[in-house]
Amino acid sequence: MRTSHGLLTYCTNIHAGENWIDHFAALKQNIPGIKKRISASQSFGIGLRLSHEASLQLQEKSALNDFKDWLKKEDCYVFTMNGFPYGGFHRTKVKDQVHAPDWTTPERVAYTIRLFNILIMLLPDGMEGGISTSPLSYKYWHSGAPEQDVFEKTTKNILQVVEHLIRIKNDTGKLLHLDIEPEPDGLLGNGPEFFDWYDRYLLPLGTVYLQQQLGLTTEKATQAIKDHLQLCYDVCHFAVGYENHAAIVKELEEKKIKVGKIQISAALKAFIPEDQTKREKVIQAFRQFNESTYLHQVVARQVDGTLKQYPDLPEALNDAGNPSTKEWRSHFHVPLFVEDYGLLKSTQDDIRDVLSIQKQQPFTKHLEVETYTWEVIPDALKLPLSESIIREMEWVMSYLSNGVGR
Repeated sequence: MRTSHGLLTYCTNIHAGENWIDHFAALKQNIPGIKKRISASQSFGIGLRLSHEASLQLQEKSALNDFKDWLKKEDCYVFTMNGFPYGGFHRTKVKDQVHAPDWTTPERVAYTIRLFNILIMLLPDGMEGGISTSPLSYKYWHSGAPEQDVFEKTTKNILQVVEHLIRIKNDTGKLLHLDIEPEPDGLLGNGPEFFDWYDRYLLPLGTVYLQQQLGLTTEKATQAIKDHLQLCYDVCHFAVGYENHAAIVKELEEKKIKVGKIQISAALKAFIPEDQTKREKVIQAFRQFNESTYLHQVVARQVDGTLKQYPDLPEALNDAGNPSTKEWRSHFHVPLFVEDYGLLKSTQDDIRDVLSIQKQQPFTKHLEVETYTWEVIPDALKLPLSESIIREMEWVMSYLSNGVGR
């Protein structure tokens, strides 16, 4: 839906259904009621998530036409997609396989191009579209490989997609962009690593590639890269890394790097007391969120201000007695509208910070709520799914309107 601060939607990775028939059924079941509550008087934009399997099915003409007819009937449209998880994402062990296949593979390239070919058929005229994707790979898969080789291979594969998007722009006039989503323990795990990759690999390799493939000048190649390769600003991920949002946005502006979308999401955090009895109570609260489906990376702030990363919550729990630890932040997408979890808190303040920047000086056109963990959060936090989505959307809309989430 349109707001004065950008198009707002939620990501349908919240809905189970790895094949198109099941996922479409979930959309039909949930979206009309959600739209009626939060966007009754205007068209409702959808942030679509398609697995590899679902994308193969939806690219068929009959399925795509049926979906387009349904969108028209329900007064909905698609303007952004989530192309990060390729395979199963619900009711299966995902963990690090959320990155597979990664950007070293032709499968990731083909899948992403297929998603863009679907998006261009759904995107309304006069609107740009984006697809978020993996931060190249999972860093622990490449610990023994030469860094330069991995970055060059992944970057060259991404440039095949950029070339495809340039050709789409030339043929249709529509601007599409691939939005890289940094995540802790991704090959691009945070803002500085994204900037370093952009400067050291993407621009140098990209300008040469586009000169060779399309005959672009250096200036036009650079601009094409900046138009079609953007950043997905996942607030949860940046909050887990204790990043300074204002500084990141300022550097984006200075480097003229665009933000394809803000993914509005919250993580868990808590100060870790020195007192052992109090500490154990906080650690026990974290144990409630130790589930086996998704990665829940933890970044610990140490007494000396340095950061220590754990690849998943169990590794952090095993080091819970570390006396150097002052704070934990865990990659667990908790509901936006809840800030206080007793001994734990959410990083809701980070969402407020990012949305405040967006209100004062807009740096993206797309806003997407992304809380996908409803099936695995503790039972006390669970609500009917549609009601949960509505509450999240209303919280964001309220903050965008008057600076107060509700």
